[in-house]
Amino acid sequence: MSTATRHHFGVTPGGSEVGRWRLDNGRGVTADILTYGATLHGFAIDGAPLVLALPDLAAYAGRHPYLGAVVGRYANRIAHGRFELDGAAYALAANEGDTTLHGGPDGFDRRIWADEALDGGAVRLTLISPDGDQGFPGTLTASVTYSLDEHGVLSLDYEARTDLPTVVNLTNHAYFNLAGSDSVLGHELWVDADAYLPIDEAAIPFGPSISVAGTPFDLRVPRRIGDALKADDAQLAVAGGFDHCWLLPTTGRQPRRAARLADPVSGRWLEVWTTEPGVQVYTGNRLDGDPYPQYAGICLETQRLPNSPNEPAYPSSTLRPGEVYRSRTELRVG
Repeated sequence: MSTATRHHFGVTPGGSEVGRWRLDNGRGVTADILTYGATLHGFAIDGAPLVLALPDLAAYAGRHPYLGAVVGRYANRIAHGRFELDGAAYALAANEGDTTLHGGPDGFDRRIWADEALDGGAVRLTLISPDGDQGFPGTLTASVTYSLDEHGVLSLDYEARTDLPTVVNLTNHAYFNLAGSDSVLGHELWVDADAYLPIDEAAIPFGPSISVAGTPFDLRVPRRIGDALKADDAQLAVAGGFDHCWLLPTTGRQPRRAARLADPVSGRWLEVWTTEPGVQVYTGNRLDGDPYPQYAGICLETQRLPNSPNEPAYPSSTLRPGEVYRSRTELRVG
């Protein structure tokens, strides 16, 4: 049976204690979760790390590209930091030009979450986001439960409730690197998607989805990431690599396999299963050497579609009082 053990990780400048939970399935797979940002600080198989991490709390509290954090209240981008809901307009805190990215400058990734151990080697982290937080309406109570089973499946179960209509989109922003090297360009990637969303210069989706057929975004057969990024393609040029949302088949509430990442050298692989309608693939294009170089990791962010509060044709991200936002993602490794 998996175990969950809490350790001290550090103290913030304001005097708040931060804990680190170690989940261990007793069969070679471990996961480390921080109460700061509900962060996936470590994920390993037979001692080989699978995610990029920072050394201490000071590094996480400083500038970094959301390494391993749970981001929200709305993951990904909301154009111009604005949206309307039920006839009311909301202005959000912007942090990427006039765009609100991953919930704003003081998002869920920079909060200390309340924590509790659950039976079976699991930990639940909970955060209360007050009405008006970063401009979003409603008091939102959000939680993410990390659990690790005997087969090495790390599950992330998200829930959220609100007292006023609002929008919600939660995901984990782990950067995967299965090789222990400084680049994922040699990794092979498969994504179960027939279409993706093109983006403009501000990385905001525009227009209808585009078929992946005949494009570098066709990952329905595993492709070496470095080979895909070499293509002469306007969308790759806009982002400097992949930073796009692939549209996944809808199969109801049960998770389905969305993506598979593999390192041919070590033989290690990772599968991402999810209930979500999209997966944002980000190849670390803007990593700048502080602390990791460009393409040092790849994010596979399962989520509602970016900018969906401003796109009526996208699946709704609205949450109303009495409803429960639920989302599940599974990370399977071998």
